[in-house]
Amino acid sequence: MKLRDIIQVVDGAVLTKQINLEREIECAAGCDLMSDVLAFSKPDALLLTGLTNIHVIRTAEMAEISAIIFVRGKLPEPEVVRLAEEKEIPLISAQYLMFDLCGRLYDAGIVSCDVRV
Repeated sequence: MKLRDIIQVVDGAVLTKQINLEREIECAAGCDLMSDVLAFSKPDALLLTGLTNIHVIRTAEMAEISAIIFVRGKLPEPEVVRLAEEKEIPLISAQYLMFDLCGRLYDAGIVSCDVRV
């Protein structure tokens, strides 16, 4: 699914500049433990998290995460947004709870990164 479509599904607000809205997202993971992100995510994944610190961006870079959605309307500090822009990782904020966002994405056809095929 294209990032443009995902933003519509979650009623998201884009926080970063110059993002590729045509980027394809393969799967999603909802997680606040960055060690779990490293263990279970896949390249080209979408990360949903309630954490807004710099470690989220560093972890996303290492795990080749395509985009990050902050749940519950959370907003990161400007330095976090700057680093995400530098690393070309789109940041989105959505008002819904993580559970609700996961359900919306699932209904739209996004699968879990943890699905064993």
